Amino acid sequence: MTKLYAIYGASGCGRSLMPVARQQLARTSDASEIVFIDDALESVAEVNGHRAMNYPTFLSESASKKYVQIAIANSRVREKIALRLEADGISLWSIYANNIVLMDQANIAMGAALSPFVSITSNIKIGKCFHANLYSYVEHDCVIGDFVTFAPGVKCNGNIHIHDHAYIGAGAMIKQGTPDQPLVIGAGAVVGMGAVVTKSVPAGATVVGNPARIVTKK
Repeated sequence: MTKLYAIYGASGCGRSLMPVARQQLARTSDASEIVFIDDALESVAEVNGHRAMNYPTFLSESASKKYVQIAIANSRVREKIALRLEADGISLWSIYANNIVLMDQANIAMGAALSPFVSITSNIKIGKCFHANLYSYVEHDCVIGDFVTFAPGVKCNGNIHIHDHAYIGAGAMIKQGTPDQPLVIGAGAVVGMGAVVTKSVPAGATVVGNPARIVTKK
């Protein structure tokens, strides 16, 4: 069976994940090619030593099985692409850096991107297309929805529920909840860079500061 792997997005996010993708294949001695998908391209180009092409060209490539990691920061775009891939019979691809920490009973759906120095501890459930950037961690008994993004250095402590499409900014710290009253980050909420979140955040709200306060709410 011939396989072809792709990083969807050749901007900064995609280029920083490509080395992680190479590590992923090297661990399993898989010599398959990895390409970039960039919809702005009209013809095949080269990016950081890898072929880059638009999505229709990728579809036309001869391979019996294709896998794609969606390296797009905007979670709504990530979801749109995931639906397109599903319709075209292409599998989501999870990529994990060599030095992540992954403990017991961590259930992570497909399409995740775990960058170097990420820690996922025990009894955790994470939805599809989760992005955890450098040095982020998820502590015990957390539940994270689909298309959630952690910027670098996010500290997600125990008993926290993060709903779909939430974005957690670089260096943010989320206070631990309790088993009977988890701290909740609502769907589509944005936690600003360096924020210290001490109480639940409503869906669609943006919070900043220490302690975090709401600055906008949909």
